[in-house]
Amino acid sequence: MSARLRIAIQKSGRLADKSLELLEAAGLRVLKGANELLYRIENAPIDLLRVRDDDIPTFVGDGVADLGIVGLNVLEEREDGRSAEPVQVMNLGFGKCDLKIAAAIGFDYKGPRSLQGLRIATTYPHVLNRFLAENGVTADIITMRGAVEVAPRLKLANAICDLVSTGATLEANGLAPFETVLRSEAVLIRAPKQIEPELAK
Repeated sequence: MSARLRIAIQKSGRLADKSLELLEAAGLRVLKGANELLYRIENAPIDLLRVRDDDIPTFVGDGVADLGIVGLNVLEEREDGRSAEPVQVMNLGFGKCDLKIAAAIGFDYKGPRSLQGLRIATTYPHVLNRFLAENGVTADIITMRGAVEVAPRLKLANAICDLVSTGATLEANGLAPFETVLRSEAVLIRAPKQIEPELAK
């Protein structure tokens, strides 16, 4: 059996369709079979591994996949320590959004120091922790898996750190963005071990 290049992409979510569109725009014909977790490329020796977005860096870091397409926010949040770090190859120009600090409209924000001693809810505790440390701020990080924007209304936190695209969800929950922690978009990553020449053809 000839060796095949393996590319990990998001199974569902905001980058899933765009990743497939990018591959098809490159002239690759995607065969969607009965197995939803594995697509094959008809006109090249390539397999697409369709997985959860936060598993993509691990798949690529461990060498299970040769390449991956993932949001920079997911790559930056990764701190599992179980596998080598994947190598960021290039930005892909889609899936753009910002990880922002937000709080109630009217919050008196005068820079990161305004967060000192507050409780901040987020699904990105590692990225937020680095941001706070870089700015000399001590705050309580409340890790949530979803619905972060309701945390201030439920008195779980004073502020949040969440992905923002249009800002409509923040506004609907009486919140306003005050600080950008990370500008994110889809990026191409590769395994730490160089891809064999025959696979790169």
